[in-house]
Amino acid sequence: MNERPEPPPARILLVLPDEQTVEVRLYERFRSAHGHPWRYRIGMPSWVATRDGVEAAEYSVWVTDQQLRPIDGVDLSNIPNHRDPRTLPPPKLTGWIVRPAGRRGTVVHDAACPAAVGGGREIGTLEALDALMRPGAEACRNCPAAEILIPALELGQGYG
Repeated sequence: MNERPEPPPARILLVLPDEQTVEVRLYERFRSAHGHPWRYRIGMPSWVATRDGVEAAEYSVWVTDQQLRPIDGVDLSNIPNHRDPRTLPPPKLTGWIVRPAGRRGTVVHDAACPAAVGGGREIGTLEALDALMRPGAEACRNCPAAEILIPALELGQGYG
């Protein structure tokens, strides 16, 4: 799996109830659909007791912007932002669309293909490959369907 590494946390000041400040690490921010719009996940320095004594640790907690103060010269632009899915626009179709064509044929389109708008059935990749193996089926040549699915079918020849 090729995951993107998390950006390093940024330094920021946490304002305690008595107005003292503690430097903490800012990891990410999250916008929720309810209540306070933004929450910030920070890591506070702490201590933890172990069998060998006491060791430095970090306590992670969500706070509001009212509890944080930036540190001059610290760039916060690389902090990941996440939004509650209920506040996002509906997702675009992903995958493939199979549409009837002619008397007995079908055409498989990329879900974003303009020719697939307004009809057909959304299917996954394995279903799209299966649909293309049926008589009278073809992949749309005006979208990535033919470019992606036909070579995948050819790779599978002789296996099964």
